[in-house]
Amino acid sequence: MMLSSSRLRVGSRAALQPLINFIQRPRDHRSLHLAPPFLLEDYTPRYQLLSEVDASKKRSLAYAHLRNCNLCPRLCGVNRYETTGMCLIGQDVKVNVIAPHFGEEPCIQGHNGSGSVFFSGCNLRCTFCQNHDIAHQRNGFDLTPEALAQWYIKLQDVGHVHNINLTTPEHVVPQVALSILAARDLGLKIPIVYNTSAFDSLASLELMDGLVDIYLPDFKVWNKATSQRLLKADDYASTATESVKAMHAQVGDLCFTGDGIAKRGVLVRHLVMPGKEAEAEEIMKFLAENVSRDIFVNIMEQYRPDAHVGKPKKRVKKENSEQEGQEEVRYAEINRPVTKDEVSAVRKAAEAVGLWRFCDPPRHDGFAL
Repeated sequence: MMLSSSRLRVGSRAALQPLINFIQRPRDHRSLHLAPPFLLEDYTPRYQLLSEVDASKKRSLAYAHLRNCNLCPRLCGVNRYETTGMCLIGQDVKVNVIAPHFGEEPCIQGHNGSGSVFFSGCNLRCTFCQNHDIAHQRNGFDLTPEALAQWYIKLQDVGHVHNINLTTPEHVVPQVALSILAARDLGLKIPIVYNTSAFDSLASLELMDGLVDIYLPDFKVWNKATSQRLLKADDYASTATESVKAMHAQVGDLCFTGDGIAKRGVLVRHLVMPGKEAEAEEIMKFLAENVSRDIFVNIMEQYRPDAHVGKPKKRVKKENSEQEGQEEVRYAEINRPVTKDEVSAVRKAAEAVGLWRFCDPPRHDGFAL
């Protein structure tokens, strides 16, 4: 049965409405990540472009840092061939997991996964750490830089991953630099992702300059008091701000090839935490005003009480007999999941300062690229 022309016109307009809205949107509204200047025709990893002279200099510098370890902001100054500092890691790295990983941003994991290397140990002591069994303990197996390089090749040649994703590398930067250079000689050809807490020193980032393609910093908190209480670091934000600026100076805004896979640039993560919207707002303001309004941001909502959060305190006697001996929990102020309103407030704060490139779920049933 044929439809009347009026019904046909109405139905057609409804079908075309998304296109009409796109055409009629304001000219200055930018929403495309996968378009110039963020689209690359092809990409060669930065470590492939290093001269042999520069590579040799980096090797020498890495060995020197191991003998007097002041690469992270802790400035332990230990000889890691003989002992360990706060991170508890010596001359070899301790790795917990090496495998293709499908829990990253879509532009990082793609279809084949991100070749993740989860290092044990950390130079922070986050009370809420979601990976505390790895970061706060020495769980895993020891690898030399040369052995680690061979695993990169296996991830590339057998796993067909899109990149090598170095997770929590801040405390093993010398070994990581040596492993990348060794893997280059073995035939590594995929980008390097530096997946960090942003508690990096400028010296460590200088060593990684030319070796890393994508920086993936997790900018956690802003206030000094929060840093001291929840991260056990004197002033995390002052270090993180300088680190993120240095990362962006090296690789710029996040860029993709035509398949939607990120190849170069900075992607900043922020884990929304209970009651910390004001700090998140300061972080977003910093990114927009001091780094780039085109920086790619992932506002994450998966916070859950973990590690030390919610564990019982020692029993404390109260004056009130009804509360005498009552059990309290540690870090009670963050002992709950975040709310939708808190996540929404952070997103609105980011948009208000001009940020626009976000890691959003797709508005279709296809793959989120």
